[in-house]
Amino acid sequence: MVWQKIKESLRDVLAENVYNLWIEPLECVRCDDKNIRLSCPDRFYRAHLTQHHLGLIQDKVNEIDGIGRQVILCEVGQKILPASPQTGQLRLPHVPAGGSSVRTLHPRYTFDEFMVGDSNLLALSACQSIVTGTDTVGPCLYINSSTGLGKSHLTHAVAHQILATSPATRLHYLTAQQFSAEMVREIQTNSMDRFKRKYHDHCDILLVEDVHSLTGKKKTQEEMNELLDALIKGGKRVILTANSAPRELNGIDDEFRSRMTSGLVTTIQAPDILTRQRIVQKKAETQGLVLTEEFIAYLAHHIKGDVRKIESAILAIRAKSALMGGQIEMALVREVVEGIVGAPKNLSAIMIGEFVSTQFNVSVQDMQSRTRKKAIVFPRQVAMYLSRAHTQQSLADIGKAFGRDHATVLHAIKVVSDRILRDVSVSAQVDLLNKKVKQI
Repeated sequence: MVWQKIKESLRDVLAENVYNLWIEPLECVRCDDKNIRLSCPDRFYRAHLTQHHLGLIQDKVNEIDGIGRQVILCEVGQKILPASPQTGQLRLPHVPAGGSSVRTLHPRYTFDEFMVGDSNLLALSACQSIVTGTDTVGPCLYINSSTGLGKSHLTHAVAHQILATSPATRLHYLTAQQFSAEMVREIQTNSMDRFKRKYHDHCDILLVEDVHSLTGKKKTQEEMNELLDALIKGGKRVILTANSAPRELNGIDDEFRSRMTSGLVTTIQAPDILTRQRIVQKKAETQGLVLTEEFIAYLAHHIKGDVRKIESAILAIRAKSALMGGQIEMALVREVVEGIVGAPKNLSAIMIGEFVSTQFNVSVQDMQSRTRKKAIVFPRQVAMYLSRAHTQQSLADIGKAFGRDHATVLHAIKVVSDRILRDVSVSAQVDLLNKKVKQI
């Protein structure tokens, strides 16, 4: 039986306790040419299974079945409506024709767990508007960024939220490669009509990751372009992600490119230093680690870009510290960082500027601006002073890091030096900053 083969395959990839708790109790109550209907003990069980394991089950069905049956979850004793004469599909009460098909979702990739900062605020707000159905981003949201900056986290969060709050919404969430592979299978089995019905007629929200992988695949681009056109005209919602902006994608048809940019196009930038510190803090708490401010600052200063590297560092620190009786020392943190990003680079004015911004709770952008507010001017001058003391950069290079010329740097150094001589509190503050900079 097909379901028995699928269960055996699931047993191979899931932990035994997870399999026994969430897969073994499922009962296949109906299996026809189009659907595999699985009965859940109750609605709470069904909700959890939908959120955490349905994507994996559907993937295994696609892998083993070869027919493209859709997995549909119901509850014990739930009435099943007769098949519709037009489609031949079985339907549950109050659920529209078709159903969701969702890739495996990461349990922690939710909106609540997303660390928001200036670099990703627009993308987060856009995804939340897609979930709520507010018309603020246009018919198609396109998110691009380098790897590890949160694209998948946001799309998983959208799927989690939709499945939890609007289970009747027909959500199709997959990668562009999965879309292409599914299309090829349907072409080979002369089942493109079924493929088109699934995505054109039975889809309310479409999430497709990594559309850059479609470069050079003309037939798939044509099919995806036709699908986007149908969904957009039908008032449906679409989210696409890629590693580059649409204009930078080579081997993409111009009409398809135009369709992808019919709504909001937003880029997630690398998180700033303050956001990285919050990410380090959050990841450490998740792993049950207590890190001092010194360790948090060191990790945030040296691990930039890919947030997954921060998580790798936290896991490595936890493992290594466990072997040392739970003790965490700076030497251990440095060793972990060096193993992930290589030997620390020489200090630069930009690095010191980021450090000073966290100490004075101002942004680097403010220090680089033309503002003359005292709350900004003094941190900027201190950053220039420390840059001169701890780097080999010229006055001109230091000035460039803060949008100033070499004369301004000289003036800043003089001002800070004078205040150190005249003001004991400033002297103590700069002395402490000097010590912290040496730890970077």
